[in-house]
Amino acid sequence: MLEQYFHIELDSERTLQDQIREYLVNLILSGRLSLDEPLPSSRNLAKKLGVSRNTIVLIYDSLVDNGYIEARARKGFFVSPSFHESENLNTHIVLNETEANPNWATKFNKTPSSQPNIVKPNDWQKFEFPFIYGQIQREFFPLDQWRDSVRKSMMGKWNKYWINDMVDSDDPLLIEQVRTRLLPRRGIYAEASEIIITIGTQNSLYLLANLLLNSRTKVGMENPGFRDALNIFSVFDSNIHKQPIDQEGIIVDEQLHSCDYLYITPSTQVPTGAELSESRRTALLDMSVKKDIIIIEDDYDAEINVKENPLPALKALDTHNRVIYLGSMSKSTSPGLRIGYMVADEELIAEIRSLRRLMYRHPPVNVQRQLALFLSLGYYDTYLRKLRVINSSKQQRMVDSVDRHLAHMFTADKMNQGSTSIWLAAPESINTEEVSWIAARNSILMESGSIHFISDNPPQNFFRLGFSAIETHRIEPGIAALKKVFDQF
Repeated sequence: MLEQYFHIELDSERTLQDQIREYLVNLILSGRLSLDEPLPSSRNLAKKLGVSRNTIVLIYDSLVDNGYIEARARKGFFVSPSFHESENLNTHIVLNETEANPNWATKFNKTPSSQPNIVKPNDWQKFEFPFIYGQIQREFFPLDQWRDSVRKSMMGKWNKYWINDMVDSDDPLLIEQVRTRLLPRRGIYAEASEIIITIGTQNSLYLLANLLLNSRTKVGMENPGFRDALNIFSVFDSNIHKQPIDQEGIIVDEQLHSCDYLYITPSTQVPTGAELSESRRTALLDMSVKKDIIIIEDDYDAEINVKENPLPALKALDTHNRVIYLGSMSKSTSPGLRIGYMVADEELIAEIRSLRRLMYRHPPVNVQRQLALFLSLGYYDTYLRKLRVINSSKQQRMVDSVDRHLAHMFTADKMNQGSTSIWLAAPESINTEEVSWIAARNSILMESGSIHFISDNPPQNFFRLGFSAIETHRIEPGIAALKKVFDQF
């Protein structure tokens, strides 16, 4: 009897119709259902699965329309013969573990897996107090507006732009939105030929490193700084110069003179949150001209800056095309979207575009079009205003809570209004990685800070608390619970 196959564990977050259809298609394509035996009647299957009969009727009708099953008068529904045979090829090869198998360890030119990385658990949403950085509180994301953008992108007027391969081009509507809506907010005015869409900031950095860096190039970085940038530059054997920072951002002095490239996060320094002062911005640009240094500006979270009069991007002050500007939609829209953009001299962008074509041609154009519509229809600006209010409220709650429970751990007199995390320092005798292990067992997620230092013996007492993903009302009790963990040390 076919009934033995119909045991489905239903997921409450998905529609019944989708799950049952998916299960039936899998049974059909795997060849487990006989051609000669009818499927259970809609009434019997509905009763067995505990769903309405109409649900099963709709599923059966859709499977008939798609050719998976066929209706036979007075006999029922049967699996279509054309879908019964498995399409898997049998090579008759039996795999045996022998000494002839490749020794991959001797073949790797690089081993990126050996690099230290920031560890972020995939199940962070299960934590009661997720002070995780770089994630969002998903219930605030405007799903209805995004769904409308997706729906419109499927219309005949728009789908011609994303169904076909665009070779090395980007969606012109998205480029225009970036050029006219996003960049002017940072004081940047660029031509379309000076902009390229990427799969996020890390992809932008990898493209640049692939094109520009080698063992003879020297790259200056903030220390502490963005670990993934360090790992990317290291893959290309670059000589890394570690430049210290303070509350005004990266220190600008003669130590930078020998650098070919300088990677910085001037708007909100990673991980401290410091903002690069105006005087240092001017000094950096002057130095870039005098010492022939190219500056890579990572402006990853500028869109969610809640300052009334934020400083313009470094790129906005660049009159000699010496700044490569990297932007991202991860912090302002969704980290899962994986869309970023790069703005630079047209000659550089042309080479980046050619390199990108060899790697993946272009980011998925349907996603580009959906984001472009999300921007052009005004949904993004509405969401951004809401997000800024929420983050401003959370930031104040964080500052007040830390001041109440962990005041002696502040590292800055005043927090950068654009930051969505807070950088703290425990007493030097405390190893915050050990604290994070115990905190996790108490459903508190925090990030040890040592990973951000470019050093063989980094300080162990720093840590970062993000607040973009945690609910506002959980911040104060979460900090109070974290204090109890620190009290054990």
